[in-house]
Amino acid sequence: MSYIYSPENGAFYNDDLEADYRSAQTWPDNYVSVLDEDYVSLMEGQADGKIIIPDKNGYPVLAEPPAPTYEEHVSQATMQKNALMKTASDIITPLEDAAELGIATDEEAASLLGWKRYRVMLNRVDVSAAPDIQWPALPA
Repeated sequence: MSYIYSPENGAFYNDDLEADYRSAQTWPDNYVSVLDEDYVSLMEGQADGKIIIPDKNGYPVLAEPPAPTYEEHVSQATMQKNALMKTASDIITPLEDAAELGIATDEEAASLLGWKRYRVMLNRVDVSAAPDIQWPALPA
């Protein structure tokens, strides 16, 4: 099996399926032929966190991914904060039920207080400080 690489699309195409690609009008105009062993090496290299980019001649090579942008850091921190808030709320809800019904054990009451304190501290986290965020410690 042989492959071509379109630097413009950043995609590989199975050369054996050229007729199908052409009939679907998806065969690229500009491409380079890729050696089978290079294709295998490139695919394996992605498992190590590398990305595939074209070199100056358009041939695919492995490269380190770019560092996340500030916006990406903030987005990741926002997702993490939301997930942690949901986890805290999911834990707090049944503990609040027990307290409201007057059937909370001493351990549940203490746990409720710890999780509420954690949720308040978590809510105060400023994600715009990403990636330098000090996340509050989970309750014991």
